[in-house]
Order: sequence, then structure tokens, then C-alpha cells
Amino acid sequence: MSTQITNAINAAAFERFLCWLGPDPESAGRKYELIRGRLIMMFRARRCVFAEDLADTTFERVARKLTDLTTEFTGDPARYFYGVAKKVFLEYQHELMTKRKRNCCLSPASAEDEDLENMLKQLDDALSAIPKSDRELILTYYTDSGRNKINHRRALARQFGVGPNALRLRVFRIRREIKNYISTATR
Repeated sequence: MSTQITNAINAAAFERFLCWLGPDPESAGRKYELIRGRLIMMFRARRCVFAEDLADTTFERVARKLTDLTTEFTGDPARYFYGVAKKVFLEYQHELMTKRKRNCCLSPASAEDEDLENMLKQLDDALSAIPKSDRELILTYYTDSGRNKINHRRALARQFGVGPNALRLRVFRIRREIKNYISTATR
């Protein structure tokens, strides 16, 4: 049996744990090995790198809850282990996702960042090349979001004395002009 479990709980608690698994130490040991083997297989099937460690963590958690279990839980102890193992797996996944997000946020500037900088510079150049009234319209048109965006665009159409469709058409033409400028500048 795992030395991590025996280190995590005292000898008397470990004895109670074995009694919960089986009527005698030999059958309890077999039950322990059977459950642990199945937990490891389950974690490996879910592509966990540290399947044995997760199985040991599951046993430690169940052993800590043993006093509540012996009075509340009825049935095969293996079912309880599998339920706890699912929670341990979810925590493992959450921890992996958190680490990935941190690593992504902390990664140094990449080629994508340079591409983005280049695209923003091209957009600035294109905006500088169009008339000031068109530049102000397009920048104003794309402010706000959600319901505010709708109300803002309606007010903008009223300000110009046109309908919403006419405003959209005007913005479409300005965007097309900007795209044309960028495409000719990159050739």
C-alpha cells in the first residue's frame, strides 16, 4: 500500500480504513489494490500524466472523511472512491487550465504581436488618408456595444439627417475605402 496514505493518517485511523474496506486485512488489502488499480486506469484513460498520484490523493481524501463515511455511507466503498476520483480529476483539469492561462499571459512577444502591430499601423495610415469627416464618422460609428451601440447609431443617423440604412451604407463605403488603401499599401 502507498506510504503517502500511511503518512497522511495515523495508525488507528488507517486500521479503521482497512476495516471499512474489508472484514480482514488480507481482503481489505486486495480491495485496496483493486480500487487503486481501477482508479489509475480511469485517470490514464482520461490522459492524466500523474495517474498514480491522483489515485493516492483520492485515497487520502477518502481516508480523511472516514469517520463520516462509516456512519453515513452504505454499499460498496469502491463507488465512493470513484465519486471522489471524479472530483479529484476535475480539480486536476482546473489546475492545468489555470497554469495554461497563466503561461499564455506571461509569454513573451511573438510574431503574432508583431503582425498585430503592423496591422494597426496600416489601419492608422489608412485612417489618416481618408477625409477627416469620414474618419470621425467611422470611429464614432464603432463605439459602444450592445443596446448602447444601437441607440448610438440611431442618434448618429439622426445627426446626419439620414436613415439607419443610409448610414450603414455610408459606413460600408468608408470601410471599403480603408480596405482598398490597406491592400494597395501592402503590395
